[in-house]
Amino acid sequence: MNFFQIKTSWSNAEFILIKICMASIYIFVGSYFHEFFQNYYWALIEIFAFTAIWFVYQWIKKMKSQKQ
Repeated sequence: MNFFQIKTSWSNAEFILIKICMASIYIFVGSYFHEFFQNYYWALIEIFAFTAIWFVYQWIKKMKSQKQ
C-alpha cells in the first residue's frame, strides 16, 4: 500500500481544523522567535508576496481551464 497514492476529497468545512492548527503554530513560532525573525522581515515579505501572486495566478488559470 503506497500512502502517497491514496486519493481523498475534503470539503471546505473540513479544512477549518487544519487551517486553525497551522495558524496556531505559526503564531506560536512567530511570537516565540520574534527577535530572530525581526532580521528577516523583508525576506519573509518578499517570499509571501511572490508565493501569493503565484498562487492567485495558478488559481485563475485553473478556473479558466475548467470553464472551457
